[in-house]
Amino acid sequence: MTLAVVIVSYASAAIIEDCLRSLGPGLEGAGPTRIIVVDNASPDDTAARVRAFGQGVELIETGRNGGFAFGVNAGIEAARGCDVLVLNADIRLKPGAAARLLETLRLPGTGIAVPRLLDEAGGLQLSLRRRPTVLRAMGEAMLGGFRAGRIAPLGELVADPRDYRRARRVDWATGAAWLISAACIEATGPLDERYFLYSEETEYMLRAGRHGFAVRYEPEAVAVHLGGDQVASGWLWALAAANRVRLHRELYGRPRGALMRLAVTLNEASRAPVRSRHRAALRELLTMAAWPAPPGEAPPPSGYVCFSAQDWWYHNRAHSDFQLMRHMAAHRRVLVVNSIGMRLPTPGKTSNPVRRIVRKLRSVAKFVRRPAPGFYVMSPLPLPLYGSPLGRRVNGLLVRLQVGAVCRALGLRKPVIMVTLPTAWDVVRPMKRHSLVFNRSDRHSAFPEGGEIIAAMEQELLRNADSVVYVSRTLMAEDRPLAADRAHFLDHGVDLDHFQRGPIPPELAAIPSPRVGFFGALDDFVVDFDLLDRLASDLPEVSLVLVGDANGPIERLTRHRNVHWLGFKPYELIPAYGSGFDVAIMPWLDNDWIRHANPIKLKEYLALGLPVVSTEFGELAGYMDRVRVAATPELFAKAVRVSLAEGAPVPPATLRESVMAHDWSVRAAELRRIAERRSG
Repeated sequence: MTLAVVIVSYASAAIIEDCLRSLGPGLEGAGPTRIIVVDNASPDDTAARVRAFGQGVELIETGRNGGFAFGVNAGIEAARGCDVLVLNADIRLKPGAAARLLETLRLPGTGIAVPRLLDEAGGLQLSLRRRPTVLRAMGEAMLGGFRAGRIAPLGELVADPRDYRRARRVDWATGAAWLISAACIEATGPLDERYFLYSEETEYMLRAGRHGFAVRYEPEAVAVHLGGDQVASGWLWALAAANRVRLHRELYGRPRGALMRLAVTLNEASRAPVRSRHRAALRELLTMAAWPAPPGEAPPPSGYVCFSAQDWWYHNRAHSDFQLMRHMAAHRRVLVVNSIGMRLPTPGKTSNPVRRIVRKLRSVAKFVRRPAPGFYVMSPLPLPLYGSPLGRRVNGLLVRLQVGAVCRALGLRKPVIMVTLPTAWDVVRPMKRHSLVFNRSDRHSAFPEGGEIIAAMEQELLRNADSVVYVSRTLMAEDRPLAADRAHFLDHGVDLDHFQRGPIPPELAAIPSPRVGFFGALDDFVVDFDLLDRLASDLPEVSLVLVGDANGPIERLTRHRNVHWLGFKPYELIPAYGSGFDVAIMPWLDNDWIRHANPIKLKEYLALGLPVVSTEFGELAGYMDRVRVAATPELFAKAVRVSLAEGAPVPPATLRESVMAHDWSVRAAELRRIAERRSG
């Protein structure tokens, strides 16, 4: 496995070249390596010095000073699949250090390996730590960090030099130099960027432990750490003190966080009369914001609240708002509010109205759940009476009270609010927020359930949102008079780790090949059922496989012997079903909705390396070299025949490579930059 060395730099011009020079001997015996320097918008010539250094060093310029975790995450993202050695720019590796750390990393159950750190004079740096507790913080306040550290229950610092002579398991260690296994990265996820500096490595190593990965110290792996910034800077010292409190609050809740704040405040207050850095820390602890802000920037939001157009519990979880928020939860606390609908389901106007009502009530009964760390889902009880001004006001108030109560419980006091469904406008209009993002993923007024009222809500959101994000350039251009410079193109992504070929489910394997397949919702206002009917007739030797919930006239298709409707399948199983397709199809209607759409399944098909045949839509223009496009049923059937005989226009591996830069984590990072650049 390749070892990636990730060095995070900021204003490091004076030290970065010595760090890079130390890597030659430091990486001896470590096997294939990559060296990646992530520069957080240094105000000096750090980036220029890295470029001039050459020798295979990769440079990532983030464009802003987003903090240590922000830089590490950028490096990890660039080195997917690698073990990652994270270094400060003021680290100098001793010969063979990386190889010894790699040996330690191979011990069963190990996820992180840390070296012995020395200062410039060759003296031992006390870099190992115990799990933070209120008792240990009080012990340090009473006895001092070094003396308390000699008594394990009373001190976080491992202070006895004898403990540094032997390899051992530790709770965590300072983050100047640490090696993380690829398996640990995959299981634990990215670093929490909210801390800006200090505590992010603590949180990560403790989180790795909860995932079953040990942190091990290896004294034979040695590095020199210059250090010194925290002691010299009152602002950095204050940030580190406040982040101890923030970390404890996140790990154990607000009551224990308040006790930690008291203990750390006593510690700093006892030393404030003699040192200015302690006075700075004391001021910060007495007035600290929920999360720190980089110098000169507004504080980050308390999290994200997303008013989704779908329901997490019964819709396909590939939808963009779910995917964006799922990846956002690695960096910010997220609350997804399930769809509040666009009208009350009624017979004659809504397909399967009873089924929809029952399904919604089951969702509401779940109220608030946490499917993943930092990721919460709630289903408020709405009164979707959007045809009446009074009904709209009552519904808006009802939903707002429910969402507001959950936000207060989760600490989401001034979140970024993202709205996908226009009917959420009545709910969010008066809500306190960091910013409002309109996720213009579709023209909802073009849906059968849309109309003038939904169109009016869309217009209000376009006028009042701080940012409007689009997946369709066509729709973005049409909205330009209202959205102006607040419009941003945010293309759909793809879950690359999820959409990989795998074993075909027995249910699908029993269907004769060749198989022409479609997965997704079979809605009659989106899918061209006439085209599918004609395709089944024109290609009787082909099995037409349909995977997904059906709200259209599915019986007119299943009357064909070669049509196999397998119904709804969980998102977790979709790649397996797609792996059994010989050709994947997108049989869209030619209507206002599809002309302004950008179906996510296109990238999912390509990630699976499948030949794709589609009807035309605007965002398909950039894929003409990989997808066969047909404008009529006759041409569609012909394109399917060609795809069955010849495969895709390019090899399957090339299809997958063409969407490698579109992972949802990249899209979530783009959204974060857009949503957090201004305060509302």
